Amino acid sequence: MAIIDFFDRGWDIGGSATAYIQDDRHFSFDEVGTLSCRVAHALLALGLPKETKGAVWSGNDVTAWACSLGLWRANMTWIPINARNAAEDNRFLLDAFDCEVLFFQQAFADIIAEIRPSLPKVRHWVCIDSDTADAPSLESWCGGQPAAKPDVAYDMDDVFVIMPTGGTTGAPKGVMNTHRAAQTSFVHVMLTCTYRDGSLPVNLAAAPMTHTAGLLSLPCTAQGGTVVVLSKPEPALLIQAIVRHRVTEFFLPPTVIYALLEAPGIEKVDFSSVRYLLYGAAPMSVDKLKKAIALWGPVLAGGYGQSEAMGTICNLRPDEHLIGGQLASDERLSSVGRPNPLVRVKIMDDANCPLPRGETGEICVRGDLIMKGYYKAPDKTAETIVDGWLHTGDIGHIDAEGYVHITDRKKDMIITGGFNVYPSEVEQVIWSHPAVQDCAVIGVPDAKWGEAVKAVVELNPGQSASVEDIIALCKDKLGSVMAPKSVDFIDRLPRSPVGKVLKKDLRATYWAGRSTKI
Repeated sequence: MAIIDFFDRGWDIGGSATAYIQDDRHFSFDEVGTLSCRVAHALLALGLPKETKGAVWSGNDVTAWACSLGLWRANMTWIPINARNAAEDNRFLLDAFDCEVLFFQQAFADIIAEIRPSLPKVRHWVCIDSDTADAPSLESWCGGQPAAKPDVAYDMDDVFVIMPTGGTTGAPKGVMNTHRAAQTSFVHVMLTCTYRDGSLPVNLAAAPMTHTAGLLSLPCTAQGGTVVVLSKPEPALLIQAIVRHRVTEFFLPPTVIYALLEAPGIEKVDFSSVRYLLYGAAPMSVDKLKKAIALWGPVLAGGYGQSEAMGTICNLRPDEHLIGGQLASDERLSSVGRPNPLVRVKIMDDANCPLPRGETGEICVRGDLIMKGYYKAPDKTAETIVDGWLHTGDIGHIDAEGYVHITDRKKDMIITGGFNVYPSEVEQVIWSHPAVQDCAVIGVPDAKWGEAVKAVVELNPGQSASVEDIIALCKDKLGSVMAPKSVDFIDRLPRSPVGKVLKKDLRATYWAGRSTKI
């Protein structure tokens, strides 16, 4: 199935039923499907070939999402643009990935006007919600086009998206993912989030639809379910939407879950409709995971993936968080689950040789899930995909039960006095402190040790902890080598628009003017 086939499957099931809800407005499958057809016909009328690059610059919005569906229906390639990014970052992506068609909301018209002269490759501009001096409105641009599905041929290895990645460690690379990879990924999601009682899913798109939330909504749509689109990423609105629309599934990065756990009155909120709270994109605190399960029940589902492997390498199902009705061991809860059915996972050494179970090395992946390559970067592609195996850059091991454990990113490992320290192990201990909201452990230059372990800590509102508290906790649990030599407290850790802590930015503060590994 091509990616648009997942929407069309739901359209065939749903018809006039509600496909999307945004604020107080309901959008039927017929309405969104017809609009996507008109967008596709208008694109094809421009004479654009398959895999022409297009982007949608918008907040979470159903009409904007229909433009993305229209790009796919015309078998063109989507460049995800996050409206929360800095304008220059988005301009870089549009230029580097050769965008030719740009849809944008009128709210961003001033920004678009500023960067437009520096985007000569963009030949077609469409304002989604109104006419502007330099771009027609979506209605005037495609309103007269046919409402029927255009006859477009797809090859499963055609590229449907160029996903930016690497922004936490350097200039973004463009990951080329195919219809085949999307199909594999969505099958994995549907095997995790099952509805065998005849009910339909209600998915909450709380995170940006230009990233995980948008793609994760398509398995729900394919089953004829409803997607509730959250316009603003505010915890109060998220809670309200879950209760009001009886949401059954949604994805949140760990940092947002941490904040939700601390929301006043959260223990009184009716989350009984929720079957699957998907978490991933960053390591999850085991202690906070236990707290979430105690509060909401066994509904959390962990996942591990990369843009290079369409997000679904491994999965820790809700039932796997328990053993005999009790919480599973910390070892299992700290894992990212077992490999999904349609992917192979091996741990390899630096010579690309498989390691025995239990030994630590680089996590490598093979299967239809992996990317076609990096856009216009064959050298980087060849470094990353070796003999058909995607080298993830993540360090970890597989335990005796087959659960995959991520120790850390290769680039994040700290070498202090000749010893390897994996920041994630230290972070798990610091997260267990009741006053800690979030933390990041990095290596900083040190004359004696080469690198010293430093913890940068974000506390819960109104709570306190001392440097001595944090260091003593780590020494008690991990020993003096792995314990931080210093601790800095910070109001808010730097994060990407999708919630990942930007360790690159943290390190830059301490490595300024010195050689660094990033």
